[in-house]
Amino acid sequence: MDEQFELFFEKIKTEMKNQSDSITSTIMEKIGEKLEPVIEENKKLRIKVELLEKKIETLERDKKNNNIIVHGLKEGEKTTEQLLKNTKEVFLKTLNINIQDCEINKIYRIGKEIKGNKPRPTLLSFVSGLKKNEILRNKKKSKEITFTEDYSKDILEKRKALIPQLTEERNKGKIAYLKYDQLIVKEKSNTCYEKRKREVSTSPQYSQPKKQQISSSSKEIVNVYDMMRARSNSLTSTTCSRDKKS
Repeated sequence: MDEQFELFFEKIKTEMKNQSDSITSTIMEKIGEKLEPVIEENKKLRIKVELLEKKIETLERDKKNNNIIVHGLKEGEKTTEQLLKNTKEVFLKTLNINIQDCEINKIYRIGKEIKGNKPRPTLLSFVSGLKKNEILRNKKKSKEITFTEDYSKDILEKRKALIPQLTEERNKGKIAYLKYDQLIVKEKSNTCYEKRKREVSTSPQYSQPKKQQISSSSKEIVNVYDMMRARSNSLTSTTCSRDKKS
């Protein structure tokens, strides 16, 4: 009897377990069905956020594209007009570049003024990138005043992280430089050297001098003239002899 009860209870346990498993799986399926559109919508939202972030980055980059930051410019101006005048004088003195008022969009100091500290950087925004590029091409002429491009905080951190790799590639003898937030590495080309070497090693082929060519051609002309004159003389003498005989 006890054994029958035990078997009966075991069957009940097995059935309850099977039912609980089926109930659990059913519940999970229902939850999965409910969550599936939410997960799909989440993916779409994530893609939209990434696209918006890229657009914001592009807009910020375009906004800063014509900007330049001047470091080391002595501070002491009272107005923006005075700051602009001092900046123009520095460009003309250090880089020999004349800047017109119509070429500047805005100018201001970056950060709060702290007495006793070094001068704050000056942000200069140009109407177009032509003047900015001219300044960057000639920035090595200046020693005390330095000029850098205007990058966001994130881009500056990325560029800073690439500096060790930049130094390593240059030590290997490669051409390496930073372009916005990317490291560009190129192999040094020996094309010019090899071309110059081939030109030097190849023996030149000299053509006949012009004087010699002229003289030879003139001799040929004289010889032809002599032949024609001799032929003419022979014809004349033959004609005369015929006339005498007649």
